[in-house]
Amino acid sequence: MKISKICCIGAGFVGGPTMAVIALKCPNIKVTVVDINKDKISAWNGDVKKLPVYEPGLSDIISKVRNVNLFFSTEVEENIDDSEMIFLAVNTPTKTSGEGQGYAADLTNIENSAKIIAKVSSRDKIIVEKSTLPVRTAEKLKDVINLHKKPNINFEIISNPEFLAEGTAINDLFKSDRVLVGGDDTESGKKAVNALVDIYKKWIPSKKILKTNVWSSELSKLVSNAMLAQRISSINSISAICEKTGANIEEVSKATGMDSRIGSQFLKSSIGFGGSCFKKDILNLVYISKFYGLNEVADYWESVVKINLYQTERVAKKIISTISDTTSTVSILGWSFKKNTNDSRESASIYLAKMILENGYNLKIYDPLVDKKRILDDIYQITNNDKVKFDNFSKRIKIYKSPLESVKMSSLIVICTEWDEFVALDWTKIYDLMKKPSWIFDGRNILDQIELNKLGFQTFFIGKS
Repeated sequence: MKISKICCIGAGFVGGPTMAVIALKCPNIKVTVVDINKDKISAWNGDVKKLPVYEPGLSDIISKVRNVNLFFSTEVEENIDDSEMIFLAVNTPTKTSGEGQGYAADLTNIENSAKIIAKVSSRDKIIVEKSTLPVRTAEKLKDVINLHKKPNINFEIISNPEFLAEGTAINDLFKSDRVLVGGDDTESGKKAVNALVDIYKKWIPSKKILKTNVWSSELSKLVSNAMLAQRISSINSISAICEKTGANIEEVSKATGMDSRIGSQFLKSSIGFGGSCFKKDILNLVYISKFYGLNEVADYWESVVKINLYQTERVAKKIISTISDTTSTVSILGWSFKKNTNDSRESASIYLAKMILENGYNLKIYDPLVDKKRILDDIYQITNNDKVKFDNFSKRIKIYKSPLESVKMSSLIVICTEWDEFVALDWTKIYDLMKKPSWIFDGRNILDQIELNKLGFQTFFIGKS
């Protein structure tokens, strides 16, 4: 099947950047990103400096291809029917109720999308799973589609998981470590896989494109994220030992990473990993393991999530024990889960803020990209949408657009995101603005501890005694 029109359902962190790069590299293909969220689509069609997704290099691409062969629309059904290939890039959060609550992925958005595709399609389609999904989701998609599709219309479902790191997504799309395409071992399945492979071959070397069956492709995404999260939890567990023994986590990480069998990636200690995928994908893996009776496997992977929360909790406890006066104010610098993104989903900052607020302290927050509304939404969600609790919290929260304003008269600063601008701040001036004694908790180990101590700061660095 020759692909001339692509429709992507979902205009978020995956759909937007991925479709922008496909449009750039495949000028003969019309690419349309659809979403029912009118505000999000308006933002994609608005000022390129204010796109709903921040990724270095994305605005430049959007400027080149938008309204040329890349379009953003709320006309979902029309664009689905008009396209040969449909990408599913909708949100798949962890279930909050029902079977698998707290572990399994909520496939409501996926199933609703499949139902719409089946009902409105007047010709054959290739459906591409781009969202992070549990194993055997394609099977469920087939059931939904077969229930609602028109007679004599055929659908091929292939798995093409994304391996994007937020903050470097555009570079990841341009120079992928690998592109995974999983399909059925049938003649029509192979044709569908090759149709997508031909698109990627416009800029990805063939040796980096891996064809598998659907189930291997779906599972590989979960395993990749679980492995990366496991490394972070492992080094964070060692940071706790370092603080007790006098070892230095930076030195231990470097020495360990120089082993060619291990490597240095994802051995940077912090207050905990975040983002939309790590925790969710591990919990999916836990659920799958339990479903198949592999309880020891489930316990192993669940421990990775437990260590991550433990890391955040132990830093919170150190902060609380450091400033016992509940009239004190704590300043959080950095709300996004990592630098160079405005995504705060599952950020350790959220959990840290909750614990600080629950202990009665005042909180000041600054992040260069995450806006006030998003920060307050994050805090509301972490209270389990408890309005009374949120109202109590919000009275003690102030959010600033300036880092200097956010630290005035605070007793303690905790750095939660490794933004480059925090390293360049005037820490002499900040010391003068703060209450004394003035504490800095560097949750990313990006500052110079010796220089801060010389200025008069009391300091705590992850993994350093």
